Amino acid sequence: MKNIFDWLKAINSTKPPVESFTDKDWEVWNSYMVHRFLSMNPDYLEIVNYVQDFPPQEKRMIYNIYREFIPKNNKWSKYIKSKAKQPNKDLIDHIKNYFECSSKEAKEYINILDTPEINRILTNRGLDKKEITKIIK
Repeated sequence: MKNIFDWLKAINSTKPPVESFTDKDWEVWNSYMVHRFLSMNPDYLEIVNYVQDFPPQEKRMIYNIYREFIPKNNKWSKYIKSKAKQPNKDLIDHIKNYFECSSKEAKEYINILDTPEINRILTNRGLDKKEITKIIK
C-alpha cells in the first residue's frame, strides 16, 4: 500500500499511469497532503494553486494533472515549517480562563494584548513575577 511519499515519487519521477494503481492505493491518496508537499517547491506553486480548485475526491484527475505538468525529476523539496512562534500553553490556558473563551481565541488575544496587559491579567490570576516571567518567555 502506498503512503504520501510513494505518491510524491510517482508524481515526480516514476510517473506510472492512473490505471496501474489499485483501489487500496487510491484509498491512501490524500489530496490535501499531496498539494501541501508539492507546494513546498516554489516552481510548482502555480500548478498547485490551479489543481487545488478541483474537488479532493477527484483523485485520479488530480494525479493525472500533476503527472503531466510536473517535470520528471528526483529533486527533494525541503518541507517549509511555520516561523510563527507559538505562545506558551500555560499562558494560553490562563488567558482562556480569564476571558472564558476557546484556545484559538486566547491565542488571538495574546497577539493583540501588550505585555503590561498580559502581566496584569496573570497577576490578577494569582501568579507572582517569577511565574509570569517563565510563562511569557
